[in-house]
Amino acid sequence: MIYLSEQDDHLVVDPDLEDFAPRNRSQLAYWGFILDNDGRRYLVRPNDPIEMVVKVTNYLERCNLQFELDLSLSQLIDKRRKTEEAISRSLDLGRKLKDGFVSEVDESDFLSFLKEDIPRRLKDHQYKSALHLLTVCNGANFSVPGSGKTTVVLSVFEMLRRQGIIDALFVVGPPSCFGPWRDEYEEVIGEPPTQVTLAGGNIEDRHSKYFSDINSVRDLYLTSFQTLHRDWEKVRTLFSRQGIRFYLVVDEAHYIKQIDGAWATAVLNVSKFAERRCILTGTPFPKSYSDAFNLFDFLWPESPPISTKDKNRIAFYMRRMEFDQASEILNSAVGPLFYRVRKKDLGLAPQVFHDPTLVRMNEYERIVYDTILDKIQITSQQDYSRDLNLALRLRRGRMMRLRQCLSYTKLLTTALEDYDEDLLENDKSLASIIHNYDKLETPGKLQTLIQIIEELKGRSEKIVIWSNFVKTLELIQKTVIKLGLQAHLIYGATPLEKSEDESDNLTRENIIKNFVDPDSGVDILVANPAACAESISLHKTCSNAVYYDLSYNCAQYLQSLDRIHRVGGSEDKPSFYYFLQYENSLDQDILENVRNKAERMSQIIDQDYPIYSLDMFDEDDEIAAYMRLFASESQDI
Repeated sequence: MIYLSEQDDHLVVDPDLEDFAPRNRSQLAYWGFILDNDGRRYLVRPNDPIEMVVKVTNYLERCNLQFELDLSLSQLIDKRRKTEEAISRSLDLGRKLKDGFVSEVDESDFLSFLKEDIPRRLKDHQYKSALHLLTVCNGANFSVPGSGKTTVVLSVFEMLRRQGIIDALFVVGPPSCFGPWRDEYEEVIGEPPTQVTLAGGNIEDRHSKYFSDINSVRDLYLTSFQTLHRDWEKVRTLFSRQGIRFYLVVDEAHYIKQIDGAWATAVLNVSKFAERRCILTGTPFPKSYSDAFNLFDFLWPESPPISTKDKNRIAFYMRRMEFDQASEILNSAVGPLFYRVRKKDLGLAPQVFHDPTLVRMNEYERIVYDTILDKIQITSQQDYSRDLNLALRLRRGRMMRLRQCLSYTKLLTTALEDYDEDLLENDKSLASIIHNYDKLETPGKLQTLIQIIEELKGRSEKIVIWSNFVKTLELIQKTVIKLGLQAHLIYGATPLEKSEDESDNLTRENIIKNFVDPDSGVDILVANPAACAESISLHKTCSNAVYYDLSYNCAQYLQSLDRIHRVGGSEDKPSFYYFLQYENSLDQDILENVRNKAERMSQIIDQDYPIYSLDMFDEDDEIAAYMRLFASESQDI
């Protein structure tokens, strides 16, 4: 008889040595087992104890060797068996639901709940998404931005709570999602949540919140990926409190796609302690099918539906660019476990993209731009003799300088990280123009922007103005205020939560609330896409976006478009987009680049597995643009 047990995080195999052949010992050694000091028992500390137990017991059965498990291992195996049965049932039900078959009893109960017990009326696509999430238990919603994924989860949560399955909702996401979850909770369920925010702030105060009110439970818990990375052990303790069952939701789940990433590890460390789990993202596989691995490991941590073997096969086909084969494996493993609503399913009014407004540069900004452009064209010819890493840093810096010229000439006075090239080469005249620019003229784009603002304000329209540079944002806000209008500003430094020396009105959440309030008198929001491009809804009162400048970041561009084009406000009114561009400049290349990528994405995003292309959101887009625009054909570095 061979005895298997678990001792001090080790799996122990204690065989009858007379029946244990050399080939059996070799197999255990191959799996990493080593002999103990007595030379009798075999020990290993596996990453996944259950997987190793299954592997060993299957092997022993094939060898017709009798074995016995201790109580703890028997319980683990029984738990794995039940989890596998649950996954199999969820896959079967999810597949049937996607094929149009729904249990009449389940559907009737849910419809009755939606009509009688929550005030918000779900759209057809939201109802189907919610029914899918209820059906598969631990599932994913990959619907496009603006489709109302938060509403879907809240309706499912409330149904489960009334059924006595769930007690509290715990959301992990970027801090920008906290406000929408609080607001949507009240609108969907009909009352404000008792809630606690476990993110940032004083560490001791935050840690005390995990253990305060130990005999009660809040409706809604909110934390960020950064905080969960630091506090995951306390979250695990919170989840393990007797009698409290958590519904764990990862919002904007593409943040945990990186294998072995710190944020992903923290999320995976707490996932198995939740009663149910859900992931939300409109961009599930932006670069590779392997981006899905962490997502579904999180949903079913006790027995991940994508096996190690399938992960290796998917990675193999991805390296060979054989996407159909990879897609087939992924579909078989997890296809029924997620639901996706496409943009065309939302029933929204159209997005109206105005032709770019071409602006003639004023005298001094044209002098500066042309001079910088000439310097770059000359210096780029010397890059062939430079170290590759140095050349790449120089190219990024030069592209940033050009983009600064096209936003606000004064930006050229700011230092850039990892870039110290002097494109002015002691040109005192040019340096004087840049230093004294505000005294010399007003940027041409700013003058045109004022005209657009006055025209839209004449129709009592609210406006969001996008720029990628802080000093440009501040210049725009100051100019708008001089016109006698109120304008709020959001960028990276805008606080998410109130601090001791700040008023409530300075927080990002309250700025947005004030802007979308139709009676606030604040009709202009000046924002940076990096800080305000996701988890933010402006569409209920704002249908106009002006792009003062753009970057090559297609992801931020697409996210920003959806801030004013979403479910719950854009069904009956079009959204309008304006683009300011300087004539004969890099502005044309940037807009063409992001629009081409957006078009490529729209052609394939509605497939079940929307890989937008391996370079859709490439961080080196500016390098590619630089090579296209400036590098000579002879350069090959």
